Amino acid sequence: MRTQETLSGGEWVTSGDWIDVLDPADVRTPVARVPALPAKDVTRAFDHAERGFAVWKRTSPFERARILTDAARLIRERVEEIVADVTAENGKTLAEATGETLKAADFLEYYAGCARQGYGTLLHDARPHHRTHTQREPIGVILVISPWNDPLITPARKLAPLLAAGNAAVFKPATETPLSGLHLARALHEAGLPAGVLNVVTGRTADIEEALLDDPRIAGITFTGSNAVGARIRRRLADRNVRFQGELGGKNASVVLADADLPAAARAVVAAAFGQAGQRCTATSRVIVDRPVYEEFTRLLIGEVEALKGGPGADPATTLGPLSSPKQRDSVLADIARAVEQGATVLTGGRADTEGERVHGCHVLPTVLADITPGTAIWREEVFGPVLALRAVDGFDAAVEAVNDSAFGLAAAVFTRDLARAHRFADEAECGQVAVNTTTTGWDVHLPFGGFRDSGTAYKEQGDEVLRFSTRVKTVAIHLGAPESARG
Repeated sequence: MRTQETLSGGEWVTSGDWIDVLDPADVRTPVARVPALPAKDVTRAFDHAERGFAVWKRTSPFERARILTDAARLIRERVEEIVADVTAENGKTLAEATGETLKAADFLEYYAGCARQGYGTLLHDARPHHRTHTQREPIGVILVISPWNDPLITPARKLAPLLAAGNAAVFKPATETPLSGLHLARALHEAGLPAGVLNVVTGRTADIEEALLDDPRIAGITFTGSNAVGARIRRRLADRNVRFQGELGGKNASVVLADADLPAAARAVVAAAFGQAGQRCTATSRVIVDRPVYEEFTRLLIGEVEALKGGPGADPATTLGPLSSPKQRDSVLADIARAVEQGATVLTGGRADTEGERVHGCHVLPTVLADITPGTAIWREEVFGPVLALRAVDGFDAAVEAVNDSAFGLAAAVFTRDLARAHRFADEAECGQVAVNTTTTGWDVHLPFGGFRDSGTAYKEQGDEVLRFSTRVKTVAIHLGAPESARG
């Protein structure tokens, strides 16, 4: 079994304890192991980050840009190796893992460009002979906590902007999927990132949570994961001057109006609902259909769903990979069973996929549920799996009301040929991301990303909006002195 070291203080280190990394397509044999660092090594990582920040904040923005660009190049050169690990530890299809790897390189390149730009604004000053401006500065050491569902692209989305702005980081990858993030760390390290600027903590959260979250040198925490964990972090930070950026849950809806292109809508909804086996924060999990086209759309949708091919992600023929772990598989199956108990009807799927060798993996058949009411738990609670719930409504206003009848507000889509309704939907949907005639998933690197309500905090990710989280604003006023003509 392969052993992978972790990066701390510019060196690749191990520990006396290890975490096995499993392939969710076949959990019988670990594919690798990574160090299970103890709490004292977490504190040491913050020591390194503090020293690294002192160097990195004074490093030329052009040198930061060069390092990010070179790291992107290394990722592209190693795409096959990285894709293999993303698929092995997460279960994504080869196509999905390839897209994730290349997009991670895109993030590094985009923020390399941002690093070359000045962050600030020239301001008018009411006082004579004054020149005033704002400038943005890094905030310090940022703790990065990333999830298992996007184990490479999420760390890249978080690390690239904070590094471009001159911050240092302690990075905690998900215990289930550490290999992908370590590929990113290796590329940055080999591109010339100074020692201590990035430190990767692989470990069991229960053993290191206190050391990870309570270190007094933390200036900010960026976290992607569940609402329950996000709330716990918030409470922990309640009396501390620490910024928190949270990308949390979603219960994303797609609306299909009577005038929509139904075949195109069905294809888009299936792509949004079942890509990555539904394990995306932006995945469509609710479909709200105008009653006159409900039966026709449902027929088209089921046809698209049943054309999906389940299997191991490493098989090029697979279009629906396994869930990420036995725990996640069992959670999704329990959600389906509860929905049925509450009156839902399974139109397709609804059970584990145990055909052939898939019996050893975490496969769940793509599932579509009907006879759903607003009170059905699966209509309101995030499932994070290949499960889609359908409801019929009467007209546009009822559809918007159903979209907004949620604690979450991450992403929503509408399918219509009516431009006025498209604009009305964009105005009225209480979501941070709105799509028209396309999927709720797939937001590019330069597009600000984040949700409303319980889906996230006020700090957006991606684009230049993310710099509001990882920089602080300083206002500088300079008295230039009176010009010679004013001195008499």
